[in-house]
Amino acid sequence: MRIYLTALFTCYLFLFTGIIEGSGTGEYISQVFDTRIKTVQLYKEGWNLSYPVIKLGSDEKLVLHFDLLGDRSEAYDYTFIHCDKDWNRSDIFPNDYIEGFQENRIEEFKPSFNTTISYIHYKLLFPNDRIILTLSGNYVIKVYPVGESDKPVLTWRFMITEDIAKTEIVTHRPLMTSDNNAGQQVDFTINPGSNDITDPYGNIYSFVLQNGRWDRAKKNLKADFTGNNELKFNSLSDKNIFNGGNEFRYFDIKSIRYQSEYVRMITFMPPGYHVYLFPSDNREFKPYFYWQDFNGKYYIAVQEGRDPDTDADYVNVYFTLPSKYMIAGGKMYVSGGLTNWSFNNDNRMIFNPEKGQYECTLLLKQGWYNYEYVFLKDSEKEPSTVLFEGSHFETENDYLILVYYRNPRDRYDRIIGTKIANTLNRLSH
Repeated sequence: MRIYLTALFTCYLFLFTGIIEGSGTGEYISQVFDTRIKTVQLYKEGWNLSYPVIKLGSDEKLVLHFDLLGDRSEAYDYTFIHCDKDWNRSDIFPNDYIEGFQENRIEEFKPSFNTTISYIHYKLLFPNDRIILTLSGNYVIKVYPVGESDKPVLTWRFMITEDIAKTEIVTHRPLMTSDNNAGQQVDFTINPGSNDITDPYGNIYSFVLQNGRWDRAKKNLKADFTGNNELKFNSLSDKNIFNGGNEFRYFDIKSIRYQSEYVRMITFMPPGYHVYLFPSDNREFKPYFYWQDFNGKYYIAVQEGRDPDTDADYVNVYFTLPSKYMIAGGKMYVSGGLTNWSFNNDNRMIFNPEKGQYECTLLLKQGWYNYEYVFLKDSEKEPSTVLFEGSHFETENDYLILVYYRNPRDRYDRIIGTKIANTLNRLSH
């Protein structure tokens, strides 16, 4: 009886902790809780612009980077939380998915070198010789001060896939929409490819992410047609349709000595550097024009240094968006990987009526950056990029398909397949 009550209490504690650490609904998201933590990146080892997905049982590893502003290091531990397809904590214990130590120390960190703003750079490579993850699915890495697991400084999402399901993707202009010049439709076919999957049509769920973004994901999609051990997702409704958006705006601040394209001025005012971008133009009604971008990501780099992790400085970047009037009914934001696709006071643009423009300042580490302007209506959760950016079916985008399977006998969601398609290669007119 005592063992049963202990186990019950542990389950309750895990669920409760997931709620208070997540978004308020039990859902874990990628977020920073300590304002001193900057430039969090999580990607596949050797590919800085990759999505945080690795194959179960392979030699692939993920790399976590982040900076702590200041000149004093702090000791951090980390652990992993297994989540269901909707990013709530799974109904399994850490022993079910962790082989090794459940809590470990981040041991690789070093101070910045010759920068105006001091920081400590932390780096973690995993899985490693102290911890192995043994199940596929959604995961969150939680980083926290030593001995204070209930006070995380950050949580960040990543995925582990079994890759037993085969997926074919075709992207094209939407068939069932009044404005097929602005959208992109993603059709795909899944072959589960395994005899131990029971009822694949009833227990397989697909998620579609544009450029790796969870805030715009099409979630829990079910097959429209089935047959010959295939599940076809080519709905005549709008559930597979995304706004194409536009190619991302960009700027280059890897050098603080030379003004690159879109940089109007660089000044030094103690304690640091200030970079002023040229005022942005309104692209809502302009024709589509292709240029190569990072699909909203950023890449840390420094021209006057050797190691971007520690030699790149932090600078204040000033964004201006001309507008005759303040737009009522919502708020304007600078958005992209540089703000973790979030919408808060840090990246909110404030309207300046005297200058007739929206303004925002962000503290960013040197490198190459993509960004866009989005308008979030007061009554909605998903922002619009059409205002000021426009939307085109020709826009180059990545589409990431995640295939989840829940065996009725199991207590967690497996990821049995992933696939990435790029519209530049697969878009049909």
